[in-house]
Amino acid sequence: MESMDIYVQLGQRIVYLRKQKKMSALDLSIEADINRNYLSDLENGRRNPSLKVLRQIAMALEISLSELFEGIRDYSLLEDKLKISSIKL
Repeated sequence: MESMDIYVQLGQRIVYLRKQKKMSALDLSIEADINRNYLSDLENGRRNPSLKVLRQIAMALEISLSELFEGIRDYSLLEDKLKISSIKL
């Protein structure tokens, strides 16, 4: 089973939080001072955003950075641990 990419999870989280605040993508891009197309790429998991951009989004959504990442899991770390533990010495 292939795990959901961390950037896809982040994008889905941004969409969820934006909709909870009843904001359009255009509203969020304006409030966060980021390009609308860039936000679309983020929401679709096609970008690796900088901490600065993530902070701008969190501020625009009036949440903390930790809230922005709530529920997001980096499954690649677990997969790496499983691979390492299966290696026989």
